Amino acid sequence: MSEELFPTASPTFAGTRSEALQQLKDFVPLAGRYGRDRNHVVPGHPRVSRLSPAIRHRLILESECAEAPLERYARSTVEKFTQEVYWRRYWKHWLSLRPQVWRSYLSELDELRSMPDVTTRVARCEAGKSDIVIMNHFARELIETGYLHNHARMWFAGWWVHVERLPWQLGADFFYRHLLDGDPASNTLSWRWVAGLQTPGKTYLPRRSNLEKYLDPDLLGKHAEGLERLERPTALVLAKDPRVEITRPSLESSHRTPAGRVGLWIHEEDLRPEFGPTAMLRPRAMIATGDTDTWKEFHFSKAKTDWLKRAIRDGAQRAEACFNVEAAIDTEQSMIQSIMAWATTHRLEHVVALRPEVGPLGDRVAALQENLAASGIGLILMDRPEDIVVRPLAKGGFFGFWKKMQQQLEASGTGERT
Repeated sequence: MSEELFPTASPTFAGTRSEALQQLKDFVPLAGRYGRDRNHVVPGHPRVSRLSPAIRHRLILESECAEAPLERYARSTVEKFTQEVYWRRYWKHWLSLRPQVWRSYLSELDELRSMPDVTTRVARCEAGKSDIVIMNHFARELIETGYLHNHARMWFAGWWVHVERLPWQLGADFFYRHLLDGDPASNTLSWRWVAGLQTPGKTYLPRRSNLEKYLDPDLLGKHAEGLERLERPTALVLAKDPRVEITRPSLESSHRTPAGRVGLWIHEEDLRPEFGPTAMLRPRAMIATGDTDTWKEFHFSKAKTDWLKRAIRDGAQRAEACFNVEAAIDTEQSMIQSIMAWATTHRLEHVVALRPEVGPLGDRVAALQENLAASGIGLILMDRPEDIVVRPLAKGGFFGFWKKMQQQLEASGTGERT
């Protein structure tokens, strides 16, 4: 990695639960200053927790992150940190109620990928060859580290949409391919917000004055060329999106412990199977898989797939310790084929898993269910109780959601009941 691009130590991102817990512990003393410091973009990103990959894949739960700072600070002191943790959850549940927004994004993405005049310009920006040097820096940082500070993400997305006039869908795809914390909901919907589709009438414009206020002075000094293009950016006005109605107000969920020969499927969307509804199981067999078809289809970076493989292995090892059953681990083969071979080998009657949210893995569940059913095997999806409670709160905007979420947190004492 180039020291010129990243002059301090590269940020670290917990890839196991034990690392995530230690990183959370190390961050707690800084949580009281988070509201003041979080917008400042400095190399190494020491002013934010950098726990987003672990939270996104639930190596550590949102409730754990919300509770930890309360051992040291008043709830009001760390409200901004707690709020940011729950933004991700809000996006997940908002999209869960409106899965057609995800399907539309995929359809639009396919169409845009076939437009060579657009993809040529996109490739130039992704490669860090634009006229604004700091945006080139962010593109390279994303590719090399699998991470960008949230403020840098906003600047980059606003530049992409409103200055370069490139389709937001292709920018979201660029982020999703590389971000270790890339989430179908928070990534897609955040790009929609920047473009003015998520909250009609509200866009995000990257202004030179804002970059100069929050960007590390040394970093800014080395990458100032082209900032004049951000003096007076003007918003690209997109047509109102009519596809945001709630179309899936409820989900069929199960918390029953099935009888017979049961297998536990562990996947990258939720890597804490030893806690929650699946903890009640007595599985005969377990398997931990990577959604390798998605990794290939979306062209995930090697850094991202390597991180996922390590996190999946950690989830499997913790499950083995909890259930005293050896877990098969497959992060190379096609997921459905791997699960089918495993389930039939162990003569399972049911496969149980925590429910994947809307996204590529969720899209594959129907095909998996159909294949299992053809072999006489049932697929049972379980929801965490807190997800069942919180999902309906995401019917409107974030701050209405947050007000209700605060009531939930206060009612449960130090955090949610999990």
